[in-house]
Parts: sequence; structure tokens; C-alpha cells
Amino acid sequence: MDHYRTLNARSEFRQKIDRSEFLGVAFPAENEDAFFAELAALAKRNYDATHLCWAFRLFAGGDIRARSADAGEPSGTAGKPILAAIEGASLHEVAVVVVRWYGGVKLGTGGLSRAYRDTAAESLRVASIEDRYVYQRFRITVPFDQLGVVYRLIDAPHIVLASDHFGETNEFEFDVRFSRAEEFAKTLIEKRLHLRTSASSADKGFR
Repeated sequence: MDHYRTLNARSEFRQKIDRSEFLGVAFPAENEDAFFAELAALAKRNYDATHLCWAFRLFAGGDIRARSADAGEPSGTAGKPILAAIEGASLHEVAVVVVRWYGGVKLGTGGLSRAYRDTAAESLRVASIEDRYVYQRFRITVPFDQLGVVYRLIDAPHIVLASDHFGETNEFEFDVRFSRAEEFAKTLIEKRLHLRTSASSADKGFR
């Protein structure tokens, strides 16, 4: 898995349901530390809220990690519906916090689940989405008579020129989607281009 969709900016959606007010806040989250830092900031800003329920879905090296919390609401009525909204939008490295101010009218477990899911889903629907790819970095040296060949290798977003340096030795760096890395390496051999190094770790990028 070398491609996923995520948010490129924070987004919010607010609604009232039977006197309770719900605020959905969706934002990018690359790791748990970043998420919990933002959660703490939201809790501080919304100190008078009754509940701050949340979920996140991360993408780490191709592995998907997800967590959710009901934060005092009846079990299964908040965190799981929020996570279901994230999964339904097919997003990763994303978190949603739904802040609730209780208005005095009980919604019931079904009503609560719908309120949290719908608020989360709307906060994601109004968000700006971007595609991200997991790349492998290739570093190659190129003689001057092969420069045209090298530039024709570019095929964004699958093969992206990361840098070029000209001197006694011309050095190029390409970011290649993991799914195309083996094919790209074979192409370099066929075109007699010298591969200096192929990074073993992935570089995340977005184009």
C-alpha cells in the first residue's frame, strides 16, 4: 500500500441537535503524540464542554492503526461512530474530535451514535483532501549525454525528481512509488544509468 488520502488542513462543522451543540473538528495527524497534543489544546479551548469524543486512523509504514474514545458517553455511542465516519471517507493520518455541549435533552443511544457520526462525517466532507504516496529514494549519477534520458523518467506523481546537482559528476535523486521501485531499478539498468544508492526507508510525499 503506497497511496492514501488525507487532509491538508483542519476543518470544522457545528450543529445543534435537540438543544445539544456538537462541534466536529477534523485535522491531519501523523502520529499519536501529535493527536494528543491537539486534543489537549481543544480541551483547553473548550473547557466548558460536556464531552470531547474522538477517533483517529494512522498510516505507518503501510500498517493502519486506529483508536477511538467515548469520553464519558455510553459505550459505543461516540468513538466508534466517529471512526466509522473516517473509514467511510477512506482517509488515513486523520483525526476527528467531536465536542458536545449537553442541552438537557437525552438523545438515546441511537440518537447519540447518529449525532456523533454525522457531525464527524460533515467535518470531513467540508475538508480539503490530498493524495499522498510512499516513495523510495533513488540516487543516480548521469553523464551529460544522458541528461535527456533522465528527465524523461519523470512521471509524477509516480516518479518524481527530488533534486539535481551538476558538476564533475551529475547527481539526480528520484522519489519512486514503492509499487514501481523494482521496475524503475530495471529501467536504470537498461538505460545504463549508474545507481549510487537506493534508500531502504520510505519518504512520504504529496503532489
